[in-house]
Amino acid sequence: MEKEKQQLLEMGFSDELASQALFATAGKSVFSAAEWILRKESPIPTASSQPKINNFFSSDNHQQPRESESSPQPQPRKRKHRDEQPLAERMRPQTISEIVGQDHLLAANSSLLRSAIDCGRLPSFILWGPPGTGKTSIGRAIVNSCSSSSSYRFVSLSAVTAGVKDVRDVVDEARKRKRNSITGTVTRTVLFVDEVHRFNKSQLDSFLPVIEDGSIVFIGATTENPSFHLITPLLSRCRVLTLNPLEPHHIATILKRANDDPNKGLAQSLGRGAIQVSAQVIQYLSQHCDGDARVALNALEISAITAAARLGVLNSTTTDSLDVTLDDAKEALQSKHLSYDKDGEQHYNLISALHKSMRGSDANASVYWLARMLEGGEQPLYIARRLIQFSSEDVGLADPSALTQAVSCYQACHFLGMPECSVNLAQCVAYLALAPKSVAVYRALEAARKAVRESVGQNEGVPLHLRNAPTKLMKELGYEKGYIYPPDNPSSSSSSSSSSSSSQSYLPVSLQGSKFLDWPET
Repeated sequence: MEKEKQQLLEMGFSDELASQALFATAGKSVFSAAEWILRKESPIPTASSQPKINNFFSSDNHQQPRESESSPQPQPRKRKHRDEQPLAERMRPQTISEIVGQDHLLAANSSLLRSAIDCGRLPSFILWGPPGTGKTSIGRAIVNSCSSSSSYRFVSLSAVTAGVKDVRDVVDEARKRKRNSITGTVTRTVLFVDEVHRFNKSQLDSFLPVIEDGSIVFIGATTENPSFHLITPLLSRCRVLTLNPLEPHHIATILKRANDDPNKGLAQSLGRGAIQVSAQVIQYLSQHCDGDARVALNALEISAITAAARLGVLNSTTTDSLDVTLDDAKEALQSKHLSYDKDGEQHYNLISALHKSMRGSDANASVYWLARMLEGGEQPLYIARRLIQFSSEDVGLADPSALTQAVSCYQACHFLGMPECSVNLAQCVAYLALAPKSVAVYRALEAARKAVRESVGQNEGVPLHLRNAPTKLMKELGYEKGYIYPPDNPSSSSSSSSSSSSSQSYLPVSLQGSKFLDWPET
């Protein structure tokens, strides 16, 4: 531990404090020891030693030039780092009262989260919603707003970058803090896991025991449907809270707040004076971000940079006001943000909307949902395959040529590819939507399969007169005996429900008279 102790001494801590910290943390790391000292109710390091601590934690090799250590004003460096953060990150709400939207989750005196915050008793839950709706912000703000926030420790992980070791370290530290707190009070760990659906089953299983014994309060955030991507045992231990896309007026409120805030807002992105953003810009961005606050804030920041570059004052120190125009916003956003995931829930939601619109004979809605899928990047052959299915399942015998149209559309998509085949898809979608509908074939198949599954008629063998007799033995056994060839005897062709003695039955004896297809007899 001599190396760690020496590093603590270089940071400005006394020899006694360094020894106590290393003993209390079992020499785990110099970071844990420093955190223990800063948390301990004892005289904190002097102001003269504070720059050394900052330098230590901000350096990769823990070595800083003497000039940096003796600098009397470290604040400019900190401010520069803050300015380099994206506007969306700087404007992240710190408390529940700053959250915009999601009133169904955060309304005062009428929601689970608000009651939990007021009581200081946080449950484990999953936040499910589209990007940019405030999942991470809510996770952080809940801990900051809790009446007993001092007893909670917030730890954030991303399932994109975190591995098994990271999870194990957090869990071990959480259990240690719960069992033996320095101040004598129990400290619970709030573990926030972003993109939690990216963890595999074994990683998700590792959270189950620590959620049960109360070592951690688990908060997961995901853009994917938890029913499909999270394990059932985890869902049974957590409450799933659904976040909605933000409304345009919510986005407008967030953009105005970013423009008006002199400390963290838009002015800090350029390091200059006031920036004037017109109401048209706010309205345009709020209506073209699909309820994603992050997209809107990023576009606002780029709009200001675009305006500064257009006026030639991007790196200027002038304090003159900068006007952001609607053209700057359009240049920043380029095109409307589309929410579509070819492998996620949106993929299935949109194909379902297309299918139901065609079934309802609404050609306009059908073409619209097709356009949504194509603009989102959906594979045309996937859509064409679904159209083939629809042609038999929903149009069927009402227009037998629909199947030919759908198969031809698939071949056209295969030959041409995008973007040319989009017209072929639109033609087929419109044709199927306007075609007469019949589910007689679909229902007939389902009824026949049900009879087979339930062994109605005992699933007896094929009647002898319907069997082929390619050998002498099979003929001697009666195969094909009594079969009437329909072309030579037209009267033998009749429905299975006919009782005429001249008709020929094609169903097993036990099923004679059964009717699966509800269709007019010819």
